[in-house]
Amino acid sequence: MKTAEIKRRYLAHFEANGHAVVPSAPLPAISDPNLLFVNAGMVQFVPYFLGQQTPPYSRAVSVQKCIRTPDIDEVGKTSRHGTFFQMNGNFSFGDYFKDGAIPFAWELSTKSVSDGGFGLDPERIWATVYLDDDEAYDIWLRTGVPAERIVRRGKKDNFWSMGIPGPAGPCSELYYDRGPEYGAEGGPEVDEDRYLEFWNLVFMQYEIADVRSKEQFRIVGELPKKNIDTGMGLERMASILQGVDNLYEIDEVRPILERAAELTGKRYGAHSGQAANQSHPDDVRLRVVADHVRTALMLIGDGVAPSNEGRGYVLRRIMRRAIRSVRLLGWQERALPELLPVARDCMAPSYPELAADFDRISAYAYAEEDAFLATLRAGTTILDTAITETKSAGKPALSGDKAFQLHDTYGFPIDLTLEIAAEQGLDVDREGFRRLMADQRARAKADAQARKTGHTDLSAYRSVLDAGGPVTFTGYTETARESTVRAVLGTDGPRAAAVEGDLVELVLDTTPFYAEGGGQQPDLGMITVGGGQVEVLDVQQPVPGLIVHRARVIRGEVRTGETGYAEIDTSRRRAISRSHTATHLVHQTMRNFLGESATQAGSLNAPGRLRFDFNTATGVAPSVLRDVEQQVNEVLLADLEVHAFVTSLDEARRIGAMALFGEKYGEQVRVVEVGDYARELCGGTHVSRSGQLGLVKILSESSIGSGVRRVEALVGMDAFNFLAREHLLVSRLAELYRVPSEQVADRVEQTVTQLRDAEKELEKLRAQLVLGGAAAFAAQAKDVRGVAYVGIEAPEGAAGNDVRTLAQEVRGRIDPARPGVVAVAARSNGKASLVVSVNPAARSRGLAANDLVKAAFSGRGGGSPDLAQGGGLPESEVPTLLLTVEKAIAEA
Repeated sequence: MKTAEIKRRYLAHFEANGHAVVPSAPLPAISDPNLLFVNAGMVQFVPYFLGQQTPPYSRAVSVQKCIRTPDIDEVGKTSRHGTFFQMNGNFSFGDYFKDGAIPFAWELSTKSVSDGGFGLDPERIWATVYLDDDEAYDIWLRTGVPAERIVRRGKKDNFWSMGIPGPAGPCSELYYDRGPEYGAEGGPEVDEDRYLEFWNLVFMQYEIADVRSKEQFRIVGELPKKNIDTGMGLERMASILQGVDNLYEIDEVRPILERAAELTGKRYGAHSGQAANQSHPDDVRLRVVADHVRTALMLIGDGVAPSNEGRGYVLRRIMRRAIRSVRLLGWQERALPELLPVARDCMAPSYPELAADFDRISAYAYAEEDAFLATLRAGTTILDTAITETKSAGKPALSGDKAFQLHDTYGFPIDLTLEIAAEQGLDVDREGFRRLMADQRARAKADAQARKTGHTDLSAYRSVLDAGGPVTFTGYTETARESTVRAVLGTDGPRAAAVEGDLVELVLDTTPFYAEGGGQQPDLGMITVGGGQVEVLDVQQPVPGLIVHRARVIRGEVRTGETGYAEIDTSRRRAISRSHTATHLVHQTMRNFLGESATQAGSLNAPGRLRFDFNTATGVAPSVLRDVEQQVNEVLLADLEVHAFVTSLDEARRIGAMALFGEKYGEQVRVVEVGDYARELCGGTHVSRSGQLGLVKILSESSIGSGVRRVEALVGMDAFNFLAREHLLVSRLAELYRVPSEQVADRVEQTVTQLRDAEKELEKLRAQLVLGGAAAFAAQAKDVRGVAYVGIEAPEGAAGNDVRTLAQEVRGRIDPARPGVVAVAARSNGKASLVVSVNPAARSRGLAANDLVKAAFSGRGGGSPDLAQGGGLPESEVPTLLLTVEKAIAEA
C-alpha cells in the first residue's frame, strides 16, 4: 500500500467517525516560540489542550508534516531515524476518551483492506499500557487483545508530558510483530526492532508539576476535562504495509536513495532492519542523502529559505550534509538537480503543491548548492592555511576561534572543519568553538527577548491575559479612545502604581495603539490617566492576545483600574500606513515582473520608508527595478480604493489573496485589497486610497542571503525630498562640469577612469622608486656570523606589496652561494610592520623567515620559512625590529 493511500485511509476513517479533517500546519512552528519546527501532530492543537483557546471542533484528525533534528547525526546509522516524517493523529477535546480512542485505533489497524482498513493481522499486534492503567488494560482485553500481548510499562515508556507543568497522562502504544527473522520472542520489552511501534495513544487526564525529567514529576491531580492525542507514524506504517525493512525502503524515500546510488556507482543494501553499521559507510551516506534531500524539499516547500540563523540554518546544514555526502561518495558534479526532482515525484502524490511550486523550490535549492560548492573551495583554502600554521606552531588542535571564524565569516560547516582537520592529524578546540557559538546565540536571544518582552517574565503576561482576556484593538477605525488600565507592569511584575520617571508597561482593556508585527512598526503616542500622563515608547504583543504599551511616566501617577485616554501619534501612523500599503504594491509588482516565486520573506514598514525582502534565486536587473517603480507609481496615479475585510481562509484563497509562507492563519483572516491590483492577507494598517502614497522611490536592491533579495524605498514626502536633493546635486555637478544635466553621468565616469589610470601610474612610479635601490642595499649587506644581513627601512609611502617585493628583490641580489637574510621595516598609519626574506643558503643554516619575524614580534606574525611578515607595533619600534632580527641571526 502506497504511503499516500495510507494517509487517505487514515483521514477517511476518522472523518467517517465525526472528526474534522484539519490540514497539516506549515513545518515552521510560527505560533510556538519554543520550537523551530513542528515536531509532532499535536503541536498545532496545544492552545486547545492548555485551555488557552476554545477549539472549533470536539474531534479532529490530521496528517502533520514534522521535523526532528536532535538525532540528526544518527540519520542513516539505524533503520528508524529520519529528520522529516509524517504523523497521523486523531484528537478529542473533552469528547471521547480511552473507550473511544482504543477501538478507533484497533478497527482501522485490523479492518480488511477491501473495507478501507490497513489489514494488519490482529494476532501480531501487541499493546502496552502504563503500569497502573487498569482502565486501558481492560479496554484492550474487551477489544480482543489477549492478556499475554498486553504489556505494562513504566514512566519512561508509557507516560507522556510536554516536559513542562501542565496536562499529561498515561500512554498506550501499539506494536507489530514483524517475525522471528527480526529478533527474539517476548514482545516490545525484549526487542523493539522485531516489535515495531506504529501507534501511540496519549490519555491526558492529569495535571503535573515539578517536571525534572521524563521519569521524575509530581501529579497535581486529575483534569476535569480529559483530552485524547494519538499519533501513528506514517513512515512506520508504510514500512509494515509495504513489507520492507526500514523507512529508507518505503515508496517515498527509496527512489531518492536508488538515484543517489546510481550517480555515485555505490551499491545500496538493506541490512534486515539492523543498523547500517560502520562497516558499510557508503550505505550510511546514501541514507543521509535520501533523508536530507526529502527534508530539504519539504522545508523549502513550506517557505523556509537557507540562511545563517534559525530555521534557515537548519535547512542549510541539512542540505550541506547531503551535498557533502554525495561528494564523499564520489559524485563531484551538482547533485541536487539529479536528486530533488526524484524527491518531488515521491512526495507529490501526498502534497501536489510541491509539483506546482517546484520552480521556486528548485531555484532555492540549486542556488544553495552552488553557493556551498563555492564555500567549499574558498573555505578549504583558508582552512589549509590555518592547519599549516597550527602544525608549524606544534599545536595539537586548531583553535576554537579559527573554527568559529570559518563558520561565522565564511559559512564553512564545523563538521567539515572537524573532518578535514582530522585527516591532517589535528583535533579542533570544540569547547572553544561551542563557547563562541553559545555567546553569539545568547546575545542574539537576549536582544530579541528584550525587544519582545522587555525582560518581564512571560508568566506575568499570561496572568494578566488569564485575568482579563484578550485586549481589544480598535486602531483600524480610530486613533484615540477612552480605556481602563488593566495592569501596570514593572520589571519585577505587576505593580499598583507608577510615578513620574518610571519606565513601565501598561495593559489597557481596549487600545487604538498598533503593536509591532507583520513588519509594521508600532504606534507611539500619549496615554492620560487621571492626573498622570505617560509617553508610549513601544507597543508589543508578547503573548497572543495581549497588547502591552511600553511607556515612561512623564507627569503625575498612573494606577491600575483608572480610566484614561489613549491617543496615538497620527502623523506617524499615517506615514507608516503609507509605507505598508506601498509594500503591498511593491510585493505584487515584483511578482508581476519576476513570477509567482518572488514571495515576501520579510519587511519593515516605518514612517516614510520601507524595506521589502523577497525570495528569488538571482539579482534583479536595474531595468526591471525601473519598470517596477514605474508600475507602482502608475497604481498611485490611478488612486485605487484600499479596502480591508474579514473572511474565511478558504474564501481568501479562492479570491487569490496572497499569504506568507510559514504563517499560521486561523479560520477567519483579514484581507487588504488595493483595487483589483493587489490582494493580500494582512493585519496591518493602511491608507484608504493608493493616491495618498504620493510617490514611491526605490533606492536600492541587494542580496541579504542565499536566494533572498532586499529592496529599500522611500514613500510620500520622504521620496519627494530625496528627489529634490538628487536634483540639486545633479544641477551642481552640471554647473561644475559645464555640461547639460543629462551628460553629468558620462563626465563623472570619465573623471573616475582618469583618476584610476593616474593611480596606476603612480603605483608604477612608487614601485620603481622603491626597487631602484635594491642593488645598492644588497651591496651594503652586513656580515653577521657569516650571514649577509640587510636590515633597512622602506621609503616613505611604500605599499605593503612594494615592501614585500623590495625584500625579495634585495635577497635576489645577494650571491646565492652566500647565506642571506633581508629585513625590510615600514611605517604606516602610526604602526610598524616587518617583512623578512631568507635565501636557500641561509635556510640550510637553519634560519627561517617565520622564526625571525616571531622573534621580533614576541611570538606573533607568520608566513613561510622563505618569506614572513608581522605588524601592529608602534612605528617608533622600527629600529628595534631590525636590530632584533640581527640579534636573532647572531644567536642562531
